[in-house]
Amino acid sequence: MTCTEFIAQLDDLLEERVSITLRADLEEHLRGCEHCVITMNTTRKTIEIYRSHELYELPNALRERLQKAILAKCKKC
Repeated sequence: MTCTEFIAQLDDLLEERVSITLRADLEEHLRGCEHCVITMNTTRKTIEIYRSHELYELPNALRERLQKAILAKCKKC
């Protein structure tokens, strides 16, 4: 299994909508691919945060830097 094939099945894997055979193939890929492990864990955490509706307050200095960076990037477009 390639990383592209793994990523194509990631949503179904996380939602437990894959067959036993496919799950075994996906888990085998994960044993040898740190990149896909990181991608899966990051995706899972992002979904958990989104579903929990947790709001995170950014410190004002960080919020201002982020806003300036976004505006600067938009001006270039």
